[in-house]
Amino acid sequence: MSKGTALPDILPASVLAADTPSYDVVVVGFGIAGGCAALEAARDGARVLLLERAAVHGGTSSMSGGHFYLGGGTVVQRATGQEDSVEEMYKYLVAVSKQPEHDKIRAYCEGSVEHCDWLEALGFEFERSYYPEKAVIQPGTEGLMYTGNEKVWPFKEQAVPAPRGHKVPVPGDTEGTRMVMDLLRDRVEEAGVEVRYETGATNLVVDEAGAVAGLAWKSFDDTGLVRAPSVIIAAGGFVMNADMVAEHTPRLAENPWTLGSTYDDGLGIRLGASVGGELKHMDEPFITAPIYPPSALITGIVVNAEGERFVAEDSYHSRTSQFVMEQTDSTAYLIVDSEHVEYPKFPLVPLIDGYETIDELEDALSLPAGSVAKTLERYNEYAARGEDPDFHKGAEWLAPQTTGPWAVFDLRLGKAIYAGFTLGGLRVTVDGQVQRPDGSVVAGLYAAGACASNLAQDGKGYCSGTQLGEGSFFGRRAGAAAARARSSVSFSA
Repeated sequence: MSKGTALPDILPASVLAADTPSYDVVVVGFGIAGGCAALEAARDGARVLLLERAAVHGGTSSMSGGHFYLGGGTVVQRATGQEDSVEEMYKYLVAVSKQPEHDKIRAYCEGSVEHCDWLEALGFEFERSYYPEKAVIQPGTEGLMYTGNEKVWPFKEQAVPAPRGHKVPVPGDTEGTRMVMDLLRDRVEEAGVEVRYETGATNLVVDEAGAVAGLAWKSFDDTGLVRAPSVIIAAGGFVMNADMVAEHTPRLAENPWTLGSTYDDGLGIRLGASVGGELKHMDEPFITAPIYPPSALITGIVVNAEGERFVAEDSYHSRTSQFVMEQTDSTAYLIVDSEHVEYPKFPLVPLIDGYETIDELEDALSLPAGSVAKTLERYNEYAARGEDPDFHKGAEWLAPQTTGPWAVFDLRLGKAIYAGFTLGGLRVTVDGQVQRPDGSVVAGLYAAGACASNLAQDGKGYCSGTQLGEGSFFGRRAGAAAARARSSVSFSA
């Protein structure tokens, strides 16, 4: 076992002296999940300590695009005339989940409207406006857009599509989430949570019965112990841990751009594993190099090293990218004719060149002779009728690509600028209790956010806003459950 995958030592409860500081709940990590867990626990009357290794709050949450995946008829959906229901949201999330955990998906969907209201009560409002275009993120302050595969086949036949990407009303990507995290910090302080920055958990303390009874911490050269009957781990994923990435998600090791903070090193996951917590979906990464915007590029075709299509081009960008990863040598190209080509200002998928003929294109890319010509002939024939029998791309994105020259954009891994993060983590119950392989729970231990496996979406089914949405929602549930548990647990060592 390498250093980066080694599990922290477990400490016996005998290390807790009579004068060891005691709390009802200790939360590890002040991102969206940890902050919401701490706030909910404190509001339920618990004495809460929140530890954060960084000098400030926010974690990787502050680096996200600002989407919360919410639905079932939120105030924003209703105000913008977008119909949605708990049942349709539930059916969609089940369809896109690798191994759906129905109780969690049901809870998330049934609680989504209330959770949207709870988030706004932190001190902001999602703008009551809808952005109808296909984009990675709204360019302005629009409050609602599609951020997944809701309108992509086969999901559009399995659940009625609805936009569920609720964006914080700040232009751009990360500034909005920082605003939410600042508001969450203020509410946490008002609730009386004790926050210690530049302080991280190092080991869990476990009693003779196997229940978590506290933890050890380190801040620079200072170390210490805390007694607590409930510990909530919300310390992020493992994308910054090269050893864990190599072991679980090697594709991310080839990625030039990782989406995470310095502290996404998997320590929280390893803390949970040290006391018997099971790990789930550790091999699932989110990885993407969007081919849009501009959305006109979606009318083109994406082909592999054999010159053949393999995915509907109107898929959510991570879905397309995951299919690219499965191709020979992760090779793929986007081909668009001169009538539909547009050039993004900040291309993550670089232009290779333009080619006057398809023969020239095939030769330049070392694709089998006649392969792209055959693929285009079939695609163009059906696109002219508004049909795509092979991959069922939406009719609004179908257009014959017949007018040369043809532009080729490079989707190859190592050429396009892919970004990614990890999706796997500790197995937990709907209330965040960490579970062992046999399904039993590790008493006193909870997990939420990127170090927990909740909605179990894979990269092909991921929706933007899931990390913030489920992190905050299940963080709240873990905080409430931990606070309830304090009354039935003794502080005795």
